[in-house]
Amino acid sequence: MPARPLRADAARNRAKILQTAEAVFAELGTSASTEEIARRAGVGIGTVFRHFPTKESLLEAVLAELVRGLAEEADALLAADDPEAAFFTFFTGVVQRSTAKNAVMQALAAAGVATATDSDTAGRLRAALATLLERAQHAGAVRADIGVREVMALLVAASRAVEEAPMSLEVITSGLRPA
Repeated sequence: MPARPLRADAARNRAKILQTAEAVFAELGTSASTEEIARRAGVGIGTVFRHFPTKESLLEAVLAELVRGLAEEADALLAADDPEAAFFTFFTGVVQRSTAKNAVMQALAAAGVATATDSDTAGRLRAALATLLERAQHAGAVRADIGVREVMALLVAASRAVEEAPMSLEVITSGLRPA
C-alpha cells in the first residue's frame, strides 16, 4: 500500500526542518544536535523525530534535498540566453554552497551509511549538467575535450578545495575555459 501523503502542516514542518538542518550543518557541522535544529526550525524535537527517526535519516534527507535543489537549479539555467553564464553560474554556485553537502557526506560516510541519492533526481541533475556543458562548449566558453564526467569530478574536487583555498575556484574555472 502506498504511503499516505503528508498533511499540509506536516509537509511544511518537514520542509522547514530540512532547510534548517542544512543551514545548521553548514554553520556548526554535522555534530550539531537535533535539538538545535528543532529549536531553530521552531518545532518540537518530537516533530523532528517523527519525520526523521535517526540523525542519519535526517542527514540522508538533507543530502537528497540538496541534490534535488541542484537538479532544479540546473534545469532552470537551461533556459538562460547566455550558455557561458549559465554553466559557470551553476558550477561556481555548487562549489560556493558545498559546505553543508560536504559535511553531510562525511558524516554519513563516518556512520557507514551509503550516500546514494534517488536515481531519478541524480539522472535529472546529470542530464541538465550535460546540456549546460554542451551549450557552453558550442558557445566556445568551455573546452571541447571535457565531458560531464570530468565536470562532476571537478565539482567534487573544487568543493573540497575551496574549503582550504578559496582562490582554487578561480583557478579551476579558468582551466575549464578554452586556451
